[in-house]
Amino acid sequence: MDLPGRKSIDLLTETARDTLTVRRVFGEPYRSGDVTVIPVARVSGGSGLGFGAGYTKDQNPEGEGGGGGFGVNARPAGVYVVRGEDVTWQPALDVNRIVLGGQILGGLALVLAARFLLGRR
Repeated sequence: MDLPGRKSIDLLTETARDTLTVRRVFGEPYRSGDVTVIPVARVSGGSGLGFGAGYTKDQNPEGEGGGGGFGVNARPAGVYVVRGEDVTWQPALDVNRIVLGGQILGGLALVLAARFLLGRR
């Protein structure tokens, strides 16, 4: 049975499978002399799909529907550094997270300062 929107579902599933693979998490290793660097990322994704048909009061089809989407979020996590027999982990520096933390602390400091000053009145 050929369901309406089946091609969309298959395309969405195929795209998700191709996108969320181990190749997205572990990048191609870089080699320089006896040192190998393997980049690592945090990858997450989500998808959604909808399909429907509108009906009038006497059950006559009025229209069709459809739609779908897929999203991926990938952030660098760090690298594995391989030197001979030794393997070390070097985490990535997330500047956006540092800035967000500073903004949260700054906002909290402003709220506490305002409460302190209002309390002294």
